[in-house]
Amino acid sequence: MASITPADSAAEIAIITRLAERIWNEHYSTIISQQQIDYMLERFQSAAAIQQQIDADTRYFLINIDAARPVGYLSLVPDSTHGRLQISKIYVDAAHRGRGFGKQALDFTEKQCRSMHIINMWLTVNKNNHIAIKAYQRWGFHTTESIVTDIGQGFVMDDFIMEKSVDA
Repeated sequence: MASITPADSAAEIAIITRLAERIWNEHYSTIISQQQIDYMLERFQSAAAIQQQIDADTRYFLINIDAARPVGYLSLVPDSTHGRLQISKIYVDAAHRGRGFGKQALDFTEKQCRSMHIINMWLTVNKNNHIAIKAYQRWGFHTTESIVTDIGQGFVMDDFIMEKSVDA
């Protein structure tokens, strides 16, 4: 069973950046180029980038086992104006995948939605991230759109948007 705890201190952000580097280099190496992994880690997963996201109301959480051993992280971006919550990041270290931590993070996210009176959550997932797509489908998400987003330096994110309604 995981515990999911808020992460906004410099020490917690440092843990997230270390997790991101390990997870991204392991998981995405067969999906995108190493150059794009390095670029995205610096642009979106560095300590400075994470702090900017937190300052702009993104909420980060550590996924822990044994009450204090982080094995993953989650970030959520609420949009109460439109009744939506974006799951911006949900990552679990390879050694701990398949043990229910991702599902626990999703259950936690649904509880967050209910507490904020949000009825829809959504995320983007790389079109070639077949393992994640299957997991999201199993958890009730459905694909609503296909998008290509220019993220600079000649790189794009080629994603599906997936959504799920949250029961009250």
